[in-house]
Amino acid sequence: MTDYVAQRQGAALGARLRRLSATIDADAAKVYAAAGIAFEQRWFGLINQLAHNGPMSVSDLAQALGVTHPSISEARQSLEKKGLVTATPDPTDARRRVLSLSPTGVDFAAKLRPMWDAFDDVAEQLDTEAGEVTKALLRLEQALARKSLQARLADRLRETAGMGHDKVAPPHSVGRRGPGE
Repeated sequence: MTDYVAQRQGAALGARLRRLSATIDADAAKVYAAAGIAFEQRWFGLINQLAHNGPMSVSDLAQALGVTHPSISEARQSLEKKGLVTATPDPTDARRRVLSLSPTGVDFAAKLRPMWDAFDDVAEQLDTEAGEVTKALLRLEQALARKSLQARLADRLRETAGMGHDKVAPPHSVGRRGPGE
């Protein structure tokens, strides 16, 4: 059977990125499990930022990691349940929450630091072996920052409609299907 995602190349960009992310996350989970450590990969950025920077607001964490506020809030809840993170009201704005590593979280991060350093080393080696793919990903991020996928699709759909095709997906349906799916 042929690999549809590989066969579609750039047209399957979203599927390829999700597949790579799933592969990396699954391998990381195996490493943690083999070490007997209960750890969810989605926690890494939050714990690492707090370990390096000290207390941070949910908004500041979301901005630093380039993820959504709800994503940070969801990870925060599971980390609070594990006793690794504490959340307190921001003294300057009671609507905001400031997150900190608990004493258990500080110990946990210190215990994982050698493993995380090894992850960094292996990721850098893999990036080099793959031809510095992170530089290509940066260019992709910059291209999307210049013009979003949604805007590009809207333009393309308008072009297609202008070529005499009457059945063009309405703008509100953009985003229901990702590239290459």
